[in-house]
Amino acid sequence: MIRKFLFTVLLFLVVSAALAAWFALGSTTSFEGKSQALYIPSSGNTKASVMKELQDKRMLSSPTTFSILANVLGYWDHIKPGKYVIDKGTSTLDLVRILKNGRQTPVKLVINKFRTREDIAGYIGRQMELDSTAILDFFNHPDSAKILDLDTNTIVTTVIPNTYEMYWTTPAHKVIRRLYDERNKFWNEERESKLNVLGLDKSQTYILASIVEEETNKNDEKPVMASVYLNRMKKGMTLSADPTVKFALRNFGLKRITIPLIRESAASPYNTYMHKGLPPGPICTPSIKTIDAVLNAAQTDYLFFCARTDFSGYHSFASNETDHFRNAREYQKALDSLRIK
Repeated sequence: MIRKFLFTVLLFLVVSAALAAWFALGSTTSFEGKSQALYIPSSGNTKASVMKELQDKRMLSSPTTFSILANVLGYWDHIKPGKYVIDKGTSTLDLVRILKNGRQTPVKLVINKFRTREDIAGYIGRQMELDSTAILDFFNHPDSAKILDLDTNTIVTTVIPNTYEMYWTTPAHKVIRRLYDERNKFWNEERESKLNVLGLDKSQTYILASIVEEETNKNDEKPVMASVYLNRMKKGMTLSADPTVKFALRNFGLKRITIPLIRESAASPYNTYMHKGLPPGPICTPSIKTIDAVLNAAQTDYLFFCARTDFSGYHSFASNETDHFRNAREYQKALDSLRIK
């Protein structure tokens, strides 16, 4: 009788251990897809809030097992915030270890073309835990810019379009610092040597590239486009760049820049029809190809350009007003024929 009792107890223990092992080492996920992202904020975390998030994301086949293991391994005493991408088939034990060790999955910030600092801040805010206003505050605060040896206009030149990996919980000042560090890497010895030839500094080159970026999306044309503006600057002419008027008015859908629009934005230092030289800051975040196009600007005598009448996106260039006005009249006729105002 005693042997039968002991056998039953032993069997129960073996089965319980097997079930515990199955729950701990077997897959705990039931979500669809290859992976699921779990977000644990930097503040306000409790055992209940984390458990709810895990269950809402269908990451726990046995909440009790997870809770016990998390308790045994001391996770509840030190909940680490972050973004965690959990693969389908992850075991309960591995899930606890990932969270306990804070093995965050980096966020990929894909910086492309943005026209305003508000756009940049909004995008970063949507990808990260931080609020977009934190980025904007950093951009707009003179002391923040001064730390980076920039001002509130040129601080945007820290944003070199590229793909950056950062943790979801990275604070605003560290995001900007990372962009600034990448900017310094971008301006290597080869690129810096070309600045002397242009007679521009890094920020000025970036600002000019932002204008070229807005004028054409044809990479093979950008060195020629850059030469036009460089030639105008050398002759003391105004840049007279249409995209700067759009930026001054914050109206990027304009098709034609008219005299009334130029007058309307006359007070803005970004209006390069009314103010000589480069605007105080960039009017967009130019691509690396565009910055390099400025650094490798073509040697031309062009002072003018006008969009081609075939609407191919390319431009007709001219070194004198007679040729330019002829090109411009042809283009205006083409616009009128399509009733584009």
